[in-house]
Amino acid sequence: MKRIGFFALLMGVLMSFTNPTGYKVGDMAADFKLKSVDNKMYSMSDYKDAKGFIVVFTCNHCPFAVKYEDRIIDLAKKYKSKGYILLAINPNDPVAQPEDSFELMQKRAKEKKFTFPYLFDEGQKIYPQYGATKTPHVFLLDKNLVVKYIGAIDDNVEDASEVKEKYLENAIAALEKGQEPTPNTTKAIGCSIKVKK
Repeated sequence: MKRIGFFALLMGVLMSFTNPTGYKVGDMAADFKLKSVDNKMYSMSDYKDAKGFIVVFTCNHCPFAVKYEDRIIDLAKKYKSKGYILLAINPNDPVAQPEDSFELMQKRAKEKKFTFPYLFDEGQKIYPQYGATKTPHVFLLDKNLVVKYIGAIDDNVEDASEVKEKYLENAIAALEKGQEPTPNTTKAIGCSIKVKK
């Protein structure tokens, strides 16, 4: 796994130069090492037995991200037991959006009892590699860090009880069957990522 992690990191660096719009389905994602709200550093290579990763770019302040918080919490709990690790990343610059500071991330995670790493993309280096443009924006990776799905969690921001298409869960179900997700890309609905001017 260490060799895979190094290779993924190398590929990610190369991709950042050759693919400025971020990853597409089928690309190998770079691993990362980011600080979580517990002040520990996390990377995908920490999870040796993972079957895949749910990387969610999200934040504190965005109304869309807030509407999805409980669903993200539920997804993390449901799929951890199946071997899929959810890693939430806040891509926003706290100078541009003070509500997304690391201290307020810690507060939010404690209030909502997050059971997953809530990581801070300090210096905003990771979200451009992935090509995230919204919060929330989801990237599903297999155990080899190959991107299998990009986009929205489901088809209803406003009301979880009215969801008709669970895009992310359907994509995971396809991987479990050894199939490719269909669709493998959907439009992420959310707030733009905040960058310091």
